[in-house]
Amino acid sequence: MPRLFFAVWPDDTAKARLSAHAVELAQRLGGRPVPAENIHLTLAFLGTVPDERVSEAMAVRVKQPSVALTCDFVGSFRGARVAWAGVEPVPEGLVTLYHLLAAELHVRGFDLEERRFVPHLTLVRKIQQLQARTPVEPIRWVARSVQLMRTELGTGRYARLGGWRLR
Repeated sequence: MPRLFFAVWPDDTAKARLSAHAVELAQRLGGRPVPAENIHLTLAFLGTVPDERVSEAMAVRVKQPSVALTCDFVGSFRGARVAWAGVEPVPEGLVTLYHLLAAELHVRGFDLEERRFVPHLTLVRKIQQLQARTPVEPIRWVARSVQLMRTELGTGRYARLGGWRLR
């Protein structure tokens, strides 16, 4: 059974800048920088989905305009041992996109995590030290599509299963 999630992905310029932060943070904090091609902002984590329900997830669509995002600080989550880039203030369009997607998934019988939506892009995994919330030069990009991804277990890679463009 595949592990699935919906995410938005930074453009190439933002991805390169975020990747540079990942390398620098990993050198200071320990841990493994996330490869540039894997840096994303998760909207909804579905977890393990039975094979027969993957097509239902692939059919999900919500109508929403593209969303301008700015990552302007880094921090870490103690329990997860990850360092990340944060998005704040959270654009209203991103919150709306999240809620519309969550509602559509709920209607289709998918259960989402009960956590509060905290938009971030994981940059380093298995950190040895915590990163205090620290401002960085703003990295701006526009989320123009939502992608449904499958985690390739044991490889650290993702495979795109589907998605849609934001208006």
